[in-house]
Amino acid sequence: MTGTGAGVPPPSKDALSTPRAAGLAGILFGLLLGTAIVLVRVAVPEQPTSAGSWLTDSSRRATVQVALDLVPFAGIAFLWFLAAVRDRIGEREDRFFATVFIGSGLVFTAVLLGAAAAAGGMLATAGEAGGKLWDFGHSIVYSLLTEYSMRMAAVFAFCTSTIARRLHVLPRALVWLGWLVGLVLIVGAGTVAWLELAFPVWSVLLGGYLLGATQTTSGASTVSARYR
Repeated sequence: MTGTGAGVPPPSKDALSTPRAAGLAGILFGLLLGTAIVLVRVAVPEQPTSAGSWLTDSSRRATVQVALDLVPFAGIAFLWFLAAVRDRIGEREDRFFATVFIGSGLVFTAVLLGAAAAAGGMLATAGEAGGKLWDFGHSIVYSLLTEYSMRMAAVFAFCTSTIARRLHVLPRALVWLGWLVGLVLIVGAGTVAWLELAFPVWSVLLGGYLLGATQTTSGASTVSARYR
């Protein structure tokens, strides 16, 4: 009697595998978040410490609302991107770095979505909120978006690049760029305007590489299967 072993089912041809276009999630995330950042930076003054004239401008308020509407989709794309990067790492991942890698990615997503929700609430009640309430809400939202979320993004970039360097799963240029992005975000997040764009730009580049690598691997596997 032949078999694969007692109680062990044979491998299924329908087993789940990473989608070929999983790396596309990194590109989509970077474009969505980058667009949201640009829209907010353009529509809102650099230091809107009080509910000023920009809130009475319907076009500016609409621009900010569009930016906030993009954030949830950016968060969803980032979770797929996180999974695509982890799949690239494979089974050789180190438990320590894997924990920091996944943890920082999830915390980044949670903080980003929470900040966007708080900003949406502030925007909806800006006409009713008093000056001090606006100042308080603005300080919280600004800190979450530009400092806390970006520093979690920095940890994610650091950890991803370190794992990739140890396992040789990414080009050296992307590894060094990830370390550089992590460094500038750790040091300058919340103090240098437009610095937040460094993370989505790096995500687009990394997603593009993962997409190309996945397509190449899938193509090679298909050709190999034809000649078995």
